[in-house]
Amino acid sequence: MNKILLIEDDVEISTMLKNFLATEEFEVVTAYDGESACDKFFSDSFSLVLLDLMIPKMSGIEVMGKIRENNTVPIIIISAKDTDSDKTLGLGLGADDYITKPFSVTEVLARIKANIRRSTQYATGIAGQQPVLKSGNLVMNLNDYSVTKDGRKIELTSKEFEILKLLLQNHKKVYTKEQIYSHVWNDTYFGDENAVNVHISRLRNKIEDNPREPQYIITVWGIGYKLGEVKDE
Repeated sequence: MNKILLIEDDVEISTMLKNFLATEEFEVVTAYDGESACDKFFSDSFSLVLLDLMIPKMSGIEVMGKIRENNTVPIIIISAKDTDSDKTLGLGLGADDYITKPFSVTEVLARIKANIRRSTQYATGIAGQQPVLKSGNLVMNLNDYSVTKDGRKIELTSKEFEILKLLLQNHKKVYTKEQIYSHVWNDTYFGDENAVNVHISRLRNKIEDNPREPQYIITVWGIGYKLGEVKDE
């Protein structure tokens, strides 16, 4: 059974989500403030975190920062903050998905299942794929789902990994943001570019020598992104 950490200070919302997810065979551990959320997260193992941003004692952003120091567990933000800047901030700091309040429980369930499915694939790999993908000094191993550059391991979230894998597997192809979203999020694209843009930016910060002058992930203006032609050093 998948275990979820639900961090939400509104008792009514928390109880409603916990009861609904229990009917879908999820084990849900609740926390009502940032400090207890961190205590519970680091003393247990979770398949996913549902995180409200406006929580007492320690903000949701701070909690996410502590989790992301050494863990790539999927994090879905659930927040009443629905501006583009709020979504960009949340995704940029490490969230995998963002749901705005008010929400439907069926939407939350669908997002949970999709993120856990991708995370499981990320952790275990998929049989039948080319085991090693390379570009310059960047190496992706699909047997253990690791990424290294110059022999140094790079920690990626599942979505960052899937974006990079998509580009590495298709060296010469230019992908639109809609195509990247469709492949990686496995969901309908409604024209919101923030999710793709923020994950590309995070990925560049991790793999590029200079993210302002990217060599591995190239922007094709007016179209989308492609893999750069990087030679081994």
